[in-house]
Amino acid sequence: MKTAIVLSVATVLSTMLAVGHAVAADAEAGKKAFGRCAACHTVEPGKSRMGPTLWGVVGRKAGTVEGYSFSPAMKDSGLTWDTATLDKFLEQPSAVVRASKMAFFGVKDPGERANLIAYLETLH
Repeated sequence: MKTAIVLSVATVLSTMLAVGHAVAADAEAGKKAFGRCAACHTVEPGKSRMGPTLWGVVGRKAGTVEGYSFSPAMKDSGLTWDTATLDKFLEQPSAVVRASKMAFFGVKDPGERANLIAYLETLH
């Protein structure tokens, strides 16, 4: 019984973190974690690499950075990059937008995703 309660509490807490960012995210830690993204993305307005700039990404409609050539799948996704959508996408990009150009397996750790999103939220 005790084990079941502990597992249930752990499941609820991990779900709250992944979905609702129940634990305060650390934008500074997210900035450091962004290093894994920097090979393909910049955070400079108007400057893209293999991937689009992530400046102003939070609140932006997917597939709309001027001057970047998005895949048809991303352009037609109908997504807007809010916290919940970014969390799902960063966890497993190919499950959210199939056939996008993003060749990345995802960030499995919910805390690291929360930190990355907190950092992205500062870029405006």
